[in-house]
Amino acid sequence: MNRGSICRLRVACTQRCLVLHQEMIREMPQTNQLRRVLKTPALVAFGLAYMVPLGVFTTYGQVTVLSEGHLPVAYLLTIITILFTALSYCRMTSALPLAGSAYSYVQRCFGGKMGFLVGWAQILDYLFLPILNYLVLGIFLHEAFPAIPAAVFVLGSIVSVSLLNILGVRLLTSVNFTLIAAQMVFIVLFIALSFSQADLSPEALLRPIMVNAGHLSGLFAGAAVLCLAFLGFDAIATMAEEADDAKRTLPRAILITVVLAGGIFMAVSYAAHLIYPDWQSLIPIQDTASLAVSEKAGGKWMYNFFLAAYLTGVYASAMTAQTGVSRIFYAMGREGVLPRKVFYHLHTRFHTPYRAIIFVAVVSLIALFISLELVVSMISFGALVAFTFVNLSVIKHFLINQKRRGAKALFNYGLLPTMGVIMSVWLWLNLSQDALIVGLIWLAVGVIWLLFITRGLRKDPPAVAHDDIAHLID
Repeated sequence: MNRGSICRLRVACTQRCLVLHQEMIREMPQTNQLRRVLKTPALVAFGLAYMVPLGVFTTYGQVTVLSEGHLPVAYLLTIITILFTALSYCRMTSALPLAGSAYSYVQRCFGGKMGFLVGWAQILDYLFLPILNYLVLGIFLHEAFPAIPAAVFVLGSIVSVSLLNILGVRLLTSVNFTLIAAQMVFIVLFIALSFSQADLSPEALLRPIMVNAGHLSGLFAGAAVLCLAFLGFDAIATMAEEADDAKRTLPRAILITVVLAGGIFMAVSYAAHLIYPDWQSLIPIQDTASLAVSEKAGGKWMYNFFLAAYLTGVYASAMTAQTGVSRIFYAMGREGVLPRKVFYHLHTRFHTPYRAIIFVAVVSLIALFISLELVVSMISFGALVAFTFVNLSVIKHFLINQKRRGAKALFNYGLLPTMGVIMSVWLWLNLSQDALIVGLIWLAVGVIWLLFITRGLRKDPPAVAHDDIAHLID
């Protein structure tokens, strides 16, 4: 063999070794990347578990009183509003399938400073949703077992939920399917029992959905509160880097989740009004109205079944809520706007952001002393801020950055998200005064932190270059 042949052979061998090395790197588990294991059914289960199918009973008494017995109509108004925003989330998850949801979209469309503030507001609803669930678990379990302090149930829930989250989303998915199934069994029984015992005259059937001008202010206020029930579709977007074929599965899962949950909420609330039409009697028992309604539908056994199914649903919501907020912290840690050593760090075996999960668990200890009403107010404020800016991100990304033109583009990326902005701001303005005050205080704290990390806005917040995460988008 001559020297030229040997050189060519060496080059060929070197090139083949490089190809094999690159293939090995692609196949090796990356220590700082999340595993893409979630398909559409798992994402829908994640979203429904986050929402809690029985979550209609969490605010049932409050919104029934606000809407003067027209809870199904309040849900309809919320669903219409949410659908515009859900479509915007679908657009953005297809364009930027990144963990972080609204934070990641706004950061790349409007810059780091605005992205940080929206992410900060988004933390408000995500961080306090698991706290809300822990509070509910403590209150109801203490009611069932009065000898055991509520704090014991709160602490036990925090520890077990955190452990399941650290073990990974595969295990979480299996648990979600089981807990959702238990709730669906109760829902079917509740609706069947309600219709079998209720007055089915035309007047009774129309009463929950017939409204007049005097009901509008209460319906608007109730719809603003009910935004809390639909946060699951937003949570799906935070799982972008753990979704298989994220550009397809995420939009599909978001729309399926919104439609399914909306249908469940309206059906259950309508059936509840049929079996318990006297909404005025709920005024003194708003927080526990769900117990009175379930007992009227099926007696004491239905009361106990509701308690079991509802609490399992709340537990599932706590798990998915902690998962969602830990992924937002992971994204913000990757950017460097939060400490990377804490938040941008995955478990070597389970590939989950376990330090962020532990941080959320520590913050959740607030559930030991905070009030339920204050937590709900904080969640609603953060959610509506995020919804508003995701709609604006669609306009900026597609019409301004990508310069999409034509009637179809203007409709999809202009008119629809603009409607989403208008309706989100409308709901935001209908929040309680306490929600606005607490939310603005939270934003003020975020501005102070932003001034610190940007040295008085003289530089941009830390961010990961596009090339460093391009493989996550392509």
